[in-house]
Amino acid sequence: MNFSLNSKAIANTKADCLVVALPEKGDWPASTNEADGALGGLISKLQKAGDISGKSAETNLIPLSDQTWNRLLVVGTGKDADRSPASFRKALIAMTGALKDGPSKSALIALADTTLNGSEDVSAELAKLSLIGRTLEDQLYAFNDFKSEKPAARKLSKIMVAASGTGKAQKEAFNLGLATGRGMNYTRDLGNTPPNICHPVWLAEQAVKMATDYDCIKTEILDEKQMKKLGMNSLLAVGQGSTQPPRLIVMEYRGGKAKDKPHVLVGKGITFDTGGISLKPGAGMDEMKYDMGGSAAVFGAMQVLAEIQPEINVVAVIAAAENMPDGNAARPGDIVTTMSGQTVEILNTDAEGRLVLCDALTYVKKFDPEVVIDLATLTGACIIALGHEATGLLANNDELANELLAAGDRASDKAWRLPLWDEYQSLLDSNFADMANIGGRSAGTITAACFLSRFTKEYRWAHLDIAGTAWHSGKAKGSSGRPVPLLVDYLMSHAGK
Repeated sequence: MNFSLNSKAIANTKADCLVVALPEKGDWPASTNEADGALGGLISKLQKAGDISGKSAETNLIPLSDQTWNRLLVVGTGKDADRSPASFRKALIAMTGALKDGPSKSALIALADTTLNGSEDVSAELAKLSLIGRTLEDQLYAFNDFKSEKPAARKLSKIMVAASGTGKAQKEAFNLGLATGRGMNYTRDLGNTPPNICHPVWLAEQAVKMATDYDCIKTEILDEKQMKKLGMNSLLAVGQGSTQPPRLIVMEYRGGKAKDKPHVLVGKGITFDTGGISLKPGAGMDEMKYDMGGSAAVFGAMQVLAEIQPEINVVAVIAAAENMPDGNAARPGDIVTTMSGQTVEILNTDAEGRLVLCDALTYVKKFDPEVVIDLATLTGACIIALGHEATGLLANNDELANELLAAGDRASDKAWRLPLWDEYQSLLDSNFADMANIGGRSAGTITAACFLSRFTKEYRWAHLDIAGTAWHSGKAKGSSGRPVPLLVDYLMSHAGK
């Protein structure tokens, strides 16, 4: 797809399809007024006749003749008071859905001057340009790698986005949005790849390829012998039932000053999770290929950094393993000594994510991190608590937690904070080891984070439980690409200029 910004008058810009915004109530954007004038008041007439309403995310495709454009796509943006970034994104999603498989070869999108929440300034336009770019890439995504019959190529091949200017700020905002969308799509590609291909060694190969493709990325892969030497017995225990060997994947992006401490991202990379000896039910087990969603999101964020190259230092660490139930698999009742020296009684082998993460969280101390953020499809309890809308957030530092919540709000990739109180820690008591790897049915998301918190006391740390947000089930089954937008917004907010 060819994307570009366009600051020319829309009446003088040819395209197969012009896209304009129509509020349900409130003043029209200048671009819509300009289009209406060029079309002899057509939009006004259609609204007065009740053919178009402007209701949020409603789309109407209108054929034109003898005009600069062959078609007009009117996108409803709702009432002024209700028009938030999230509702604007829904309108963008509806717009892309109406365009992507239609007859138009080119489109001019004039939506960036739509007013959100009653305010409009330069920074607001930049945020909208970024969101438009991200949504276009995200919504044009398709995964057909394993279908023998490929769908016909889309006719749509050129998209122009109308902007007040095409200066450095506008281009950077738009390009960041496009790069974020591509990072989401890379995350989805990894998550959607079947587990007979996407195993720990293959995942490590993708990190090596990223370092080959981008000079600013440096990659190191640790194998079983190296992990054993470091004392990563907890991570190794999860993978010991599989013929696919585990890997610890390290990627470094050094775009900041040498003295700047890195922001560290840690991803859970369980490339397939049967539950091990504590076997999961068969129904829906195919979705356990997405149990590497945390690592996939880390890959996606690193790709965005490699493309945009902001002034920040970021280290990504991925604990990759396959959890299988063979005769060598870890058993309920086994006790392992983690890299930190703390011992863990494994009461349930299906609580394996925290077992690989705890060693990775100990390993990252070597980088003297500014902060550490781990991402994991960790607990079904998080889906019960928050559904599929918000990522669960727990942290040992209020400032870090608030920054991540704010990043999620700005990126329309929301998170919700859960408590990490000491009172929950006793639920992990074990009669035989320093701790158990589960805390019972109560507060499952919280006790999982309590377990991880015992390995993160020496730095500022946050845990993102993406069990409910990393993938879609049902007819739309597939990876969602979340929480790449949240991560990118957070990292860019800490990048130098």
